[in-house]
Amino acid sequence: MANKARGYGLSAEVQRKKDAKYSPEEEEAARVWIESVLGRNVFGDKSGPDDVQEILADGKVLVELANTLRTSDPKNSCGPEIKANTMNQPFKKMENIGKYLTFCEKYLGVEKGDQFQTVDLYEKANMHAVIMQIHAAGRRAGALGINVPSLGPKEAEANVREFTEEQLKEGQNVIGLQMGTNKLASQAGDHAGRPRQIAGDSAYN
Repeated sequence: MANKARGYGLSAEVQRKKDAKYSPEEEEAARVWIESVLGRNVFGDKSGPDDVQEILADGKVLVELANTLRTSDPKNSCGPEIKANTMNQPFKKMENIGKYLTFCEKYLGVEKGDQFQTVDLYEKANMHAVIMQIHAAGRRAGALGINVPSLGPKEAEANVREFTEEQLKEGQNVIGLQMGTNKLASQAGDHAGRPRQIAGDSAYN
């Protein structure tokens, strides 16, 4: 498997910072979730960014994961089956990764900011981003009610508050009163900072 050259100087420092974010605990949770969803042993006794990258880099497991999430959706709203490329060429493996990412964004609703880049996995450029994306996919699957084990905390639901027309009018009245009070306070403070005025200037008469 081709790995991205670590480089020197600034690029090496950037890579070290990415590597430092990697969490074995988050990786373990992601591995356990993938195996629970697929119902089989995927990683064996392997762990760590090198082994995880090696197992996931051809994209086949990720495509299988997407298809399992799709068939586990009671609403059947996750699109058609994804066909994995089985050929050994690098661009075919990267294509599989891309299919998984497209599925996550289009059907699970994973935010762009939570997605990893294909090279992050295939070239092992940012395995922290890969693991966190799997966590995001797991949260979205849970939020959508897909029948798979949960991963991490439940995704927060939007708290949409609705107000009656009467409540909105009351709010406008409060704002109007506050503006009037502020105006009076401002006028009262207009004298602050002015030079002292001496009535009549009697000293010069």
